[in-house]
Amino acid sequence: MNDLRNNKNGSRAPANTFRLDKARGKLMGVCAGIANYFGIDAMMVRIAFVLGALISFGTFILIYLAIGLITD
Repeated sequence: MNDLRNNKNGSRAPANTFRLDKARGKLMGVCAGIANYFGIDAMMVRIAFVLGALISFGTFILIYLAIGLITD
């Protein structure tokens, strides 16, 4: 499943639709899917979720679970 397209200069363009990336994902593929959608590194999204979970006392964990269960 490769929703990313290559631009003329070789960089990766964002995908048109949001999908979970279970092939590159660690738990449910939520962070990898978000990274594919925005065309950024999945590790940056994972770090943002961990920091968000620590700062928001677990709210980001609920958001992660909701995204993982609602999307395909």
